[in-house]
Amino acid sequence: MQKSGLIIIIFGLLIVAGLSVSVVENQVTLEGISQGSGKVNSSESLITSVDIDKEKSPVGVFAVQIMEFQENAIHAKILDPSNIEIISEKINEESFEKEFDVFESGTYQLVIESSTDSGIYVAGAIGPLPDADKKFILSAISFGVLIVGMVGISAVGIMGIKNRNRSV
Repeated sequence: MQKSGLIIIIFGLLIVAGLSVSVVENQVTLEGISQGSGKVNSSESLITSVDIDKEKSPVGVFAVQIMEFQENAIHAKILDPSNIEIISEKINEESFEKEFDVFESGTYQLVIESSTDSGIYVAGAIGPLPDADKKFILSAISFGVLIVGMVGISAVGIMGIKNRNRSV
């Protein structure tokens, strides 16, 4: 019985390791992403800024999430380091994400505006496009280690039940 207890601890540690790799994956994915949230209305907008290096990331990404969705009420735009509007989007869904080209290094701004007088709570994020290779590798490792840990614990549990039934 002590042997199966040790095996359960080992598989449990594999599950913890898989979850830890998942946390690291999330940090890598959100590296360099700037986030902001608040209420916007016709007189107040939400501005989120981030520094993007063209050499490190030639593509940026922004996302907008509307908590109290209203049709044709939210507008988002991206300003480049020269304060020139490079993207303008009417947001007609609760969650919206779009990529944009980074033409020069500097501070890019996500400006979220509303056409209504009542406040609408929104969240926005802007930053360089995360490295897909790093994300995939970490995701695969995390998933694999979690599956091995769960299957192992399940197998030990089933074997323990079968052995207990035989000894009765």
